[in-house]
Amino acid sequence: MKSIEPARIQQLLDQLKGKEVYIHLEMTTGAYAAHRGEAKLAATAFITNATVTYSQGHIAGDGPYRVGLKTAHGWVFAQGLTHWDETETTRLIAAGHDPDGKLVVALQIAQEPFSSHEED
Repeated sequence: MKSIEPARIQQLLDQLKGKEVYIHLEMTTGAYAAHRGEAKLAATAFITNATVTYSQGHIAGDGPYRVGLKTAHGWVFAQGLTHWDETETTRLIAAGHDPDGKLVVALQIAQEPFSSHEED
């Protein structure tokens, strides 16, 4: 993955706007640390292959970045994004990593459902 280029992310968001898309949104604040017995609170959220149609999609911030999708009844957003898969031209694959390189947040948007091996 490569450091986020906001203009390229915005281009993908605009490309997928108005279409029914599948999203994968994942966040963890340290589930792995909790397994090691550290005292910090671990929180995790995970949703995959939920479908949404968004009328607006924006990337904001100076890094880490936030991506927001305005849907008919609300918003979906991911904050803390630092990297993206620059080889993707039809899907948005973005993630946020902490200073140790561990995954903190992931946001993926595509017109096709994500297969189970992409969810690992």
